[in-house]
Amino acid sequence: MNEQLDDAITDFSHREAEVDGVVKKVYVAGTGPAVVVLPEMPGISPDVLRLARWVRDAGFTVFLPSLFGVDGAYPTAEGGAEVVRRACVSAEFRAFAGGGTSPVTAWLRGLARQAHAECGGPGVGVIGLCFTGNFALTMALEPAVVAPVVNHPSLPLDDPAGLELGDEDARAISDRVKRDGLKVLAYRFDNDRWCTGQRFAAYQALLGDAFDGRVLPGGTANTNPPPFFRDTVGTPHSVVTAHLVDEDGHPTVRARDEILAFLADRLG
Repeated sequence: MNEQLDDAITDFSHREAEVDGVVKKVYVAGTGPAVVVLPEMPGISPDVLRLARWVRDAGFTVFLPSLFGVDGAYPTAEGGAEVVRRACVSAEFRAFAGGGTSPVTAWLRGLARQAHAECGGPGVGVIGLCFTGNFALTMALEPAVVAPVVNHPSLPLDDPAGLELGDEDARAISDRVKRDGLKVLAYRFDNDRWCTGQRFAAYQALLGDAFDGRVLPGGTANTNPPPFFRDTVGTPHSVVTAHLVDEDGHPTVRARDEILAFLADRLG
């Protein structure tokens, strides 16, 4: 682990959040309506924390749950691959086709309920990333979630057209779109092998016009991401974290700003 590039997370408070008897650590910062920022593989990296701080600084209370990996760790290739292996066999996650909805999303829906009760406002935003990308959509089974952002969803890993949703949950989300006017914002790179056009087409088929899937040219991705993304992911993938290029006017920065505007519109 590269200690110089780890993040000590000193500007967030942390708490043990309990939902249905299950306790997980959650980092919290900011004021305003609640936004749950989900970690991406291989954990709450410095780039995920950078995104969470942007959300906080835009006027939201960020809730960042620890779901896997070492909190604040720089994503090394060896360490990240081990986190992926553990998550793929964990009962909390359904990483492969046929498994249906990941059980951890029930806990995350409970966290969203708690965050809404604490922060008030019209509802809660959720930003999913990579392994947790689709969790942002599944969390919309909780009525408090009104602003889901699905970034480069990679599950199921073995089915490029899969949605990591059980049939009953998929019907319930489709019904909520029709009933409540739910909108879903999504991003991927055009040459991402973990989140392909087939997957976005499947979201479009389920959600119709409620799905706003935006695709960036892979050639705009950061060419020097952390080792896990360079060596293990091996393709442009993480639009607003590891593959973001922090320059004014850059397509990935515009994507970040669009996400913040979406949250402000739905939660303001």
